[in-house]
Amino acid sequence: MSITAVLIPGDGIGPEITAATLRVLEATGAELDWVEQQAGVAAMDTVGEVLPEATLDAIREHGVALKGPCTTPVGKGFRSVNVQLRKAFDLYAAVRPVRNMPGVETPFKDVDIVVIRENTESLYSGVENEITPGVVTSMKVATEKGCTRIARWAFDYARQRGRKKVTVFHKANIMKLTDGMFLRCAESVHADYPDIEYDTKIIDAACMRLVQDPSQFDMLLLENLYGDVVSDLCAGLVGGLGVVPGANFGDERAIFEAVHGSAPDIAGQNLANPLALLMSAVMMLNYLADKHGDEQLRQAAQRIKTAYDAALTDGQRTRDLGGSLNTSEFADAVIERL
Repeated sequence: MSITAVLIPGDGIGPEITAATLRVLEATGAELDWVEQQAGVAAMDTVGEVLPEATLDAIREHGVALKGPCTTPVGKGFRSVNVQLRKAFDLYAAVRPVRNMPGVETPFKDVDIVVIRENTESLYSGVENEITPGVVTSMKVATEKGCTRIARWAFDYARQRGRKKVTVFHKANIMKLTDGMFLRCAESVHADYPDIEYDTKIIDAACMRLVQDPSQFDMLLLENLYGDVVSDLCAGLVGGLGVVPGANFGDERAIFEAVHGSAPDIAGQNLANPLALLMSAVMMLNYLADKHGDEQLRQAAQRIKTAYDAALTDGQRTRDLGGSLNTSEFADAVIERL
């Protein structure tokens, strides 16, 4: 079965890591048709918008996208591409799996954490006002609907993926209404999942425990701002944003993306590490396999994961990971091990 997905190469190193990722996907024989669209500076340069309506229409039609890093022009009044996409398609669940990668040495061992971040509320709702000159407020928004649906999404994910424990990071001791609602909703939803262990931690103490021993955590559930910060913190435990994938899910659509930046300083030099986007593509294949009941896509995802693990184990790494390979050479190393 051939499935159509939207491809957004992005800016800077985006087109290079996208090309490398597509080569690996094609080598598996996975039957995917791509509709290429633009976003970020690349779109701004061609159509004068950072997120063209044609890109939104394509995602609306096909329901899934693979996206490279996109740059939003700073100080020119443009809203973040990522924020616009989340709002446009109500992608309320951001998922960041974080694990130790073979051959990537870090001070931490046995890290295997999935960070689930509520993606549409909290301070990122963008409700800000100037009360009087020199005094501004930013409103933290929480709704029972939003808190409940992300909790249920997290527990469903835990059950589906065989995870044992969900821990909520919060600051309900101070923000008793907003974070209090988040906690209440999570606890209420947990009652329907007695097979999953549930725990809560105040976020400042929890971050300390994360960097002391991250192996004690399994799945983390956080509101928007906390999730943004903690997901990057967790990436740092295993080698940085270049070795972790990312995805944003709604009830009907999903966008899979490299969560690192566009690195314009090395763009066009074939130096960038494509691993994060490749790992995100593996997440996409598993999502499509679940959605369409296509076991060939699931097999392709597992083959890619096994192949890049083997490449890293064999010392086949890009320069950011202490190796000598360039972008295309790393793709070659993965393809050889398929």
